[in-house]
Amino acid sequence: MARGKIQIKRIENTTNRQVTYSKRRNGLFKKANELTVLCDAKVSIIMFSSTGKLHEYISPSISTKQFFDQYQMTVGIDLWNSHYELFLFSFFQHMQENLRKLKDVNRNLRQEIRQRMGDCLNDLGIEELKLLEEEMDKASKVIRERKYKMITNQIDQHRKKFNNEKEVHNRLLRDLDARAEDPRYGLVDNGEYESVIGFSNLGPRMFALSLQPSHPNAHSGGTAASDLTTYPLLF
Repeated sequence: MARGKIQIKRIENTTNRQVTYSKRRNGLFKKANELTVLCDAKVSIIMFSSTGKLHEYISPSISTKQFFDQYQMTVGIDLWNSHYELFLFSFFQHMQENLRKLKDVNRNLRQEIRQRMGDCLNDLGIEELKLLEEEMDKASKVIRERKYKMITNQIDQHRKKFNNEKEVHNRLLRDLDARAEDPRYGLVDNGEYESVIGFSNLGPRMFALSLQPSHPNAHSGGTAASDLTTYPLLF
């Protein structure tokens, strides 16, 4: 399906206008670079955005001064005569004004940051303080929501880890119970294995139990005690 023709007119939406400017500027610079490489041309592009930001492209084979010198020789004009000096003077005045505006924006942002930290509040009126308080409440709400979300995620992760370890623990207990109920095995009750760690009044005790085959021939053939398996249990 054929793409519709775009109507060339000013884009009213500021964001869309800035995006279009950025895309078409990059496309223009790309075409200029292709023209430089394919045709060995010397290309220079100077452009300003609606906010006054400078963007420029010049062929790598020539400097800006060499380009304007060649332009003067080709066209036969002096860019530095009084007429162009007036143009340059106006241009630099515009740049100075833009720089002043940027400094004002920077100063206002720094002051706003200090006010959000509780400083520089003496010059604010009641309405301004109320507005600042509302903005701080909104910012605090966003921060709290983010904090609670992170805490919830951490709790879920620890809960999953705990459940996994609990399942491993239960599986080991079931395996131990199965070994204890197996008629081929029995508990050693000959007094050889005493309590390894015992606490009379400090909580649980740990005992060492040894499981050995209860087969009648278990002790025949000189079976050593090292063949027995010892399991630590908590009570």
